[in-house]
Order: sequence, then structure tokens, then C-alpha cells
Amino acid sequence: MYYEDENNLYHYSYRKGDSNVVEPVYNTRNYAEEPAAEPKKKGRGVKLAALMLACALMGGVVGAGATGAVRTAARRGESTTIAVSDRETTEVETVAVTGARKLSYTELYKANIDSVVSINTTITTNVFNQTVENASAGSGFIITADGYIVTNYHVIDSASTVKVTLYDGSTYDATIVGGDEDYDIAVLKIEATGLKAVTFGDSSKLQVGEDIAAIGNPLGELTFSMSEGIVSSVDRAINVDGTPFNMIQVSAAINPGNSGGPLFNTYGEVVGIVSAKYSSYASTTVEGLGFAIPINDVIAMVEDIMENGRVTNRPYFGMTASSVNANYAMQNGLAVSAGVLVNSVEEDGAAKKAGIQSGDVIVKVGDKTISSMSDLNAAKKGYKAGDTVTVVVNRKGTEVELSITFDATPEQTKTVEQPQQNQQPNSYYGYYNDPWSFFDNFFGSPYQYGNRYYGN
Repeated sequence: MYYEDENNLYHYSYRKGDSNVVEPVYNTRNYAEEPAAEPKKKGRGVKLAALMLACALMGGVVGAGATGAVRTAARRGESTTIAVSDRETTEVETVAVTGARKLSYTELYKANIDSVVSINTTITTNVFNQTVENASAGSGFIITADGYIVTNYHVIDSASTVKVTLYDGSTYDATIVGGDEDYDIAVLKIEATGLKAVTFGDSSKLQVGEDIAAIGNPLGELTFSMSEGIVSSVDRAINVDGTPFNMIQVSAAINPGNSGGPLFNTYGEVVGIVSAKYSSYASTTVEGLGFAIPINDVIAMVEDIMENGRVTNRPYFGMTASSVNANYAMQNGLAVSAGVLVNSVEEDGAAKKAGIQSGDVIVKVGDKTISSMSDLNAAKKGYKAGDTVTVVVNRKGTEVELSITFDATPEQTKTVEQPQQNQQPNSYYGYYNDPWSFFDNFFGSPYQYGNRYYGN
């Protein structure tokens, strides 16, 4: 049968042959049979047979009477009835997202579904001198009426073609405007007008326990699905495939294909970009751990990509640095066992202008405690070039508070190539530009991007 196919993705709640399911056995009258009784002693068996014979004779009489009663009821016109509600379906109006009032989940969906898109890409690779074409699926959302769309960088990375499908079924070829791998954001453009754009909210106002909702395309085929949950944590520091992020942690179901889709607050405003899920820890499978990039962290970069094709306002310290651990601190006589050691500062760079010196150990940026380079890189994602922030350094055992105004990072950000037919990026089976990431999917970090590639 269909549900017995081992290759089938969907199943009933149990299947024949499952070891932990006890199936009832039915007799010809369709009643569940009682378990077979244990054999009785021979003497008791004779008595029991006599008793059963007597009961059978009496039962025949009673049964005949009961049958007669049922027939009599039928003749009187009596019948069994099933109660069916006559409640009419409540009409849900499409409301404008203004931030003035909270929306029901039904209102939230109807107000935003036309702004969510399905993204499908093909990735052409060269494997052992053979051309292999893989497909991937993700999500995105419209931010302008003339067709600018935001998604994750990893959704369109190395794509040969990108197609965008709207809720009404119309499909467009998309152009990649640009993106940034470190921030996992990308901007697409389709040739359309009069589109419905989302409304951005303030992700810094999110609180733990607040209701949220995500709309996207889980598994790449359950298109335009909504899942709901709560904010489990704000400003959660995680590391995805070697890249540090400050994320919004949510309990809403996040699955492959949800990547790049919008995370909404209860006012229907976009407060995050769904990006990753926590799929396992050691050998334990976990659920209910999804992550989204706070929209406040990337909205300026999105506008920068729209204008310049890349992020030009990434914050830059103008220094070289390395992580400090207990062993390093002991060997080099440092006063702190965790932080970021400044190895050198650039002439006329932001760090030197702020008074940061070689040998200082950065222990705090803004309100973020810094224990490693990952912490420092994650903290920088909350700022842009031109922002001023307080930095605390440990200088030979004394904490010194300084103020730094970030420069812009020199142009070295990896750019996104435009989709071209028969493009052959340096990737292994279309996973990532780094071929070793293929193995990371099996042995590496438990944090995974919400998007994953599918077969041909």
C-alpha cells in the first residue's frame, strides 16, 4: 500500500510491521476479540460447558426479545442522529499593518501572505568531470512594490538560476542584486510593479515569551505555510558553519525551505529573517529550536546592497587581534584569561584613533562581554560604519574605557555572482563554496541553515 512504501516521505501515525504497535484482531462480527483464556482443569470444564449451554438458551430468548425491540423502534420511526454544527465561517478582512493593534494569527497571515515568496534555485556543479545539476528551495519576502526581495545568502549562494514564485502562482526570473555571506543576507530583484511589501518592526523590542509567527516553504513543497510560537531568547549567540551570529531564538517550527522567510511579531511586522535551526545535539534529536536574524542588525545593510550591490558600511576596527584563553594568558603573563588580544593597530585606523594599543585585551564592546574573536565578530554585527560605541580593554591589569567610531571595512566582501547557465562554482555536490563543508553536514556544527539542498 502507499503508506507501506519505505521511500515515501509521509506516513500514517503507524504502519504495519512497527514493533511498538499492537494491532487488534477482529472476529467475523467485527468486535475486538478477548485474549484467549488459559486452559482450565478438566473437572471445571464440564461444569463450565453446562453453564454455557444454559446461558445460551436464556440468551437466545433475551436476544430475540432485544431484536424485536430494535425492529419495533425502527417501525416507530426512531433513528440514530449525528450532531452537525451550523456555525457560519467567520470572514477575515485584510487589515493594514500599522503597528496600532495586535493581530490574530489569521489576520496576520492574510495581511502578509502576498508579501512572502517561494525561491527555487538550480546549482550546476562539476563533479569528477561530470556536470551535475542540483535544486534547492527557500523563502523570501518583498520589501518594495517594484520587486526588491530579501532572503538568506545561503539560499542563493552559487545558484545558476533563481526563480521566485508569488502567492498568486505567478513566477519570475530573479536577478541577484548582491549579498553578504557573513551576515547571511541577500537581495533579489524581479521585474514587477504594484507588489505588496512587508512592514518592518523593531526587533530590539522583542521580549522572551512574546508570540511570533513565521511564513515560508518548509521542505520546498509545503508552500506558504505558517508556524507559530514564542520568543525563546533574544540576542542568542550561536555559531553556524563557522560564522558567529546574534539570533532571535524561537519555538516556532523551522524546517528546510524556511530559510530567508520573514519572522513576524503579533502586530504583523517583520522583526527577523528566518535563518537556521538546531537539528541535533550530539546523538540527540531536538525540536522547537529555530533562529532568526534580528531585522535591526541587517536593515541598513539591505539598503546598502540595494544601492551599491554589496555591503559597504560594515564596521571596521583597523587592527589585528586573536582570542585569549587560559593557557595563552598564563604563557604570556596576561591579567585576564578570556578576551581578544590586540596584536597591532593600523595607522589612522579607528582603533588607534580610539586609543586602543597593541597588547590591550578587549573584554567588552557596548553591553557585550567579549571572550573570543567569535564574540567580537558577533558584537560588530550590531553596528555599522560611522557608529560610535564604548570599548573596555584590560591594559596590564587595569580596565580602560574607550570610545571608538567604526571605519568602513575595505572592499573585500565576497560578492555574489549573477546566475548564469552552466555556471560551475567551486563547490562539492552544490553544498557550499568551501568543499569541506560537505563533511561538516555530517560531522560538524549542530546548528544548520534552515535551507538544505534537494536531489535532481
